Amino acid sequence: MSPTVSRNWSYYFSVNSVLPDNMSLPEVAVALNIRLRDVRTLISEHKLLATRPEGPLVVTSDQLVEEDGTWQVLGNLRGTLILLSDSGFSDDEAHEWLHREDAELGMTPMEALRQGKHRAVRRIASGLAY
Repeated sequence: MSPTVSRNWSYYFSVNSVLPDNMSLPEVAVALNIRLRDVRTLISEHKLLATRPEGPLVVTSDQLVEEDGTWQVLGNLRGTLILLSDSGFSDDEAHEWLHREDAELGMTPMEALRQGKHRAVRRIASGLAY
C-alpha cells in the first residue's frame, strides 16, 4: 500500500462520517488508525468479524461506531461473536445470522447490538446452540 493511498483513506474517513459497506482490512486499519496486523489480531480475538464473499477478506462497516470523532470497534460485538463461534457457527454463518431480520428483536441482531441490546441478542443466540 503506497503512502498516497493511505493518506487518501485517512482523509476520506476523517472527513466523511459514512464508511463503505464492506471494507478491506487495510481500509479498516486506516479507519481505526491502527496497523494492519492489529486488525488481524482484532479478527482472531473475535472483536471483528471478517468474511470472504468474493476475493479478499472484508469487514462490514456496521461493526465500527463513531465516538468522539474517531472510529472504534463496536464494543458489545465480541461476546456475541464468541457465543456464535462456540455454538458452531462459521464466520460466514455468523455474518448471515447477524444481518438477517429477527422476528423477536424486530430488527437484525447487528442493529440491536448497535442500539446496545446485546443481552437480547445473546439470549437469542444462546438458544441457537441447542
